[in-house]
Amino acid sequence: MSASAAPAVAAPTAPDPCPEQVDALAAKLAEYLPPEQVARVRAAYVMGARAHDGQVRKSGEAYITHPVAVAGILAELRVDWETLCAAILHDTLEDTPLPRAEIVEAFGETVAALVDAVTKLDKIRFASRQEAAAESFRKMMLAMATDLRVILIKLADRLHNMRTLDSMSDEARRRIARETLEIYAPIAQRLGMNKFKAELQDLGFRALYPRRYAVIAKHIAGQPVMRREAMATIEAQIAQRLTLEGLPFRIVGRVKSPWSIYSKMRQEHKTLEQVLDVFGFRVVVQKVMQCYHALGAVHALYKPLESRFRDFIAIPKANGYQSLHTVLFSTHGSPIEVQIRTEEMDLIAERGIAAHWAYKANTSASAGGASSAQARAQDWIRGLMSSEQAVASSSLEFVENVKVDLFPAEVYLFTPKGDILALPRNATALDFAYAVHTSIGDRAVTARVDKKLVPLHTRLQSGQTVEIVTAPSATPRPQWLEFVVTSKARTAIRANLKKLQHEDAVSLGHRMLDRALEALETSLERVPPERVEKFLSEHRYPRLEALLADIALGNRMPVQVAQALTASKGQAGGAPAPASPERLLINGSERGVLTFATCCHPLPGDAIMGYLSAGKGIVVHRLDCPNVEAFARTPERCLVMDWDRDVKGDFMAALRVEVDNRPGALAQVAAAIAESDSNIDSVEYRERDVNLSVMEFGIEVRDVEHLAEVMRRVRRLQVVHVVRRL
Repeated sequence: MSASAAPAVAAPTAPDPCPEQVDALAAKLAEYLPPEQVARVRAAYVMGARAHDGQVRKSGEAYITHPVAVAGILAELRVDWETLCAAILHDTLEDTPLPRAEIVEAFGETVAALVDAVTKLDKIRFASRQEAAAESFRKMMLAMATDLRVILIKLADRLHNMRTLDSMSDEARRRIARETLEIYAPIAQRLGMNKFKAELQDLGFRALYPRRYAVIAKHIAGQPVMRREAMATIEAQIAQRLTLEGLPFRIVGRVKSPWSIYSKMRQEHKTLEQVLDVFGFRVVVQKVMQCYHALGAVHALYKPLESRFRDFIAIPKANGYQSLHTVLFSTHGSPIEVQIRTEEMDLIAERGIAAHWAYKANTSASAGGASSAQARAQDWIRGLMSSEQAVASSSLEFVENVKVDLFPAEVYLFTPKGDILALPRNATALDFAYAVHTSIGDRAVTARVDKKLVPLHTRLQSGQTVEIVTAPSATPRPQWLEFVVTSKARTAIRANLKKLQHEDAVSLGHRMLDRALEALETSLERVPPERVEKFLSEHRYPRLEALLADIALGNRMPVQVAQALTASKGQAGGAPAPASPERLLINGSERGVLTFATCCHPLPGDAIMGYLSAGKGIVVHRLDCPNVEAFARTPERCLVMDWDRDVKGDFMAALRVEVDNRPGALAQVAAAIAESDSNIDSVEYRERDVNLSVMEFGIEVRDVEHLAEVMRRVRRLQVVHVVRRL
């Protein structure tokens, strides 16, 4: 519904619970909204007051005071009337009988959709409070991908709840504070809303660690007179220098917040005095070129610390933040941190995506700064949601992925074409590959960093140029999950592995069922389709592929399925399986549903058997494995298996090596293994005395012949006494 089409709402039947608060809100809105839109916000208040009539907060105040306060916080950002109406009504669908249709009729579908997006999912039953909160959060992020005003309302809601947290129980305070510090404050930072972020962090810090907060706040408030005088002197000297340069400017002394001081103490292992002994100033000018002019002026006044200069104007942060950062040496013996930016950059730094609405009041060329910040934010959120939808992850797993993606520190990297990508700190070459495109990551084999070949797990540093080398046959590996740090890379790898596992399971399950049917002198193609459909329907399988995958994963016995499919009418079991079914051949490519037992490490060339384990699929053992005897008790789960002619990949093997207890013995054995074209996966000392050391090596080999070659090379060493396979 358009702005002009929204009808008014009838007067409330209950007394007005907070007239002064609403009048103050209306006065604030009148500064930038036309009268008819202010009237609609008042109408939303009327509807909200009626819906929440009789409800009170923990503090004893009328409940409607909370949504009105949320709207007041948003009014400071100069948001539109729809956002304000949704903020006032944001708890009505969850906590009152007010129907959604009434909101649509009064204020339009947009306002109703915003209210619905902010509403929690408390009416659905979940296994735990954490799961319910996680699912609510996922719903909110999904709505944010369509309309960023959802997160503005949610952040304002959280901010007011944090401001009034004292009325909650100790346990609730700590839980809400931790959630604020782990999720909502980082989201505010990721969206460039530094003013919100700073207050959420300080309020969360005070609620979670009240004593630590009190100590730091007391030190900030009790700064000595000498320090205040020194700060005033430095500010006057900077102002004088900028005036002599003919620069229009605004200078603000920056005081660190308790949370930023606490974080710096932990991250940099500094004392409270060391962190407080830093002067901070922000210089705001009119134009971009004046930023660099001002930088030269302050560098001429005080000597800069070379390693601490950052140009976020040329290379903005991922959240759109732009500024010049420099650290200077003062005559007072303390470092001076100076940020230099334009008025436009300052507004975006404080309000982030919310700066968009402030620009509407004064449309100019600079409005592109706010809209580009919004575009970056939506790209980030859509990236999170698209990668999350690619793999059926749980809500809790999704929240953990978002936390990983909310790193405050970033590295800035270049593609070979000169484009800039911002990634979280500790990002690897593989994270870079997935940031470029999912298909690049899936086919990555190595990388060139500054023209030098490096492995995919290499950690990247700002300023490096990265090129990804791909191969059409390459596929994601489970080991990749151990070192990637971005949620996009992690979810893409998981999605691909699940897809490969499903395809492997369907293929292997088909072969297993075929073998079982061949033993009954038939095949899947010869089984009447209606009988297959009946079996699928009775066991609730949506399609044949699901049944085949279940067989491979050990959840269905192929012999039993074959008997059910071939049973004559009126027979319960069908014909019995023969004593010697045909062998199931494997080639090692079925890793998604095959597990090679760690108790005996079977290799191509060994006599093997398979054991169907529910959920794990087929576990392959050597026939001479000590555990095989126990499997005979459940013959229906045992599979007769053998290796195919064409076996692919490397396989794990274990060696026990007894060597002289002397320096360099381990290195000699490791070298011999490497010379045999084998990789060492693990080394463990089992026994050690004055003369002898016993070590166990986990190595990768192609087959039993390759293993024999490794053992021959190791056995030739003079320091080695015994080598045997485990």
